[in-house]
Amino acid sequence: MADYVGSGLLEDKVALVTGGDSGIGRAVAIAFAKEGADVAIAYLNEHEDAEHTERRIRETGRRCVRVPADLTRLEECERVVADTVRLLGGLNILVNNQATQVEEHTPEDISDEQWLRTFDTNTHSFFRVTRAALAHLRDGDSVINTGSINGLRGNKALIDYSATKGAIHALTYSLAQALVDRGIRVNCVAPGPVWTPLIPATLEADHVDSFGSNTPMGRPADPDEIAPSYVFFAANRLSSYYTGEVLAPVGGETLPG
Repeated sequence: MADYVGSGLLEDKVALVTGGDSGIGRAVAIAFAKEGADVAIAYLNEHEDAEHTERRIRETGRRCVRVPADLTRLEECERVVADTVRLLGGLNILVNNQATQVEEHTPEDISDEQWLRTFDTNTHSFFRVTRAALAHLRDGDSVINTGSINGLRGNKALIDYSATKGAIHALTYSLAQALVDRGIRVNCVAPGPVWTPLIPATLEADHVDSFGSNTPMGRPADPDEIAPSYVFFAANRLSSYYTGEVLAPVGGETLPG
């Protein structure tokens, strides 16, 4: 987000971004800081990446705290919220973004352990962190979930991952309905292929080489191209009438239905 110029859209807000150490999470955290927010970044154990994100945020003049946590565990989901509020003085914007994926070529290759871990990481944590955050979110605050094109149309090599993302989309719709009377907006960004560290770390080499080439634009997105969607949903000045939306920056792909 080196070229991103903020305009005070999130001045003096406090944001928690899970999976904020790299990729989309890092870009979102830096964009939020450039818009005037203090940011907590939750991450598993990628300390060097998280330290880099923290430096980039502090360069904007905003506060940043790093909160390492295993969000597959209920108590850790609750702790990251508590630590954010304790260290930054509140919470206005929650971005549920952490994820894991493993390519498998047949359903039989997906072990029960993998299936449960994918759901614990990608979906259960979203609900648990959001539930913990509700004690602090108020009228005008926002929850933003990270979905995926794979949750909209499926992916035969990422069955468990796609299932978690479809669940996140439905969770977004349901939470938006449940929280609208409190003035808390809940939306989702469901990107197509995005070049992040997760891609070379989890996909087979031939898939990495061609990653994103099947989009109409012929390439994957950069995280910097996706982060402004989160700014849009976080800023009441831009999206006060938006809740229960799934915004899909997918490089020109159109979906039926």
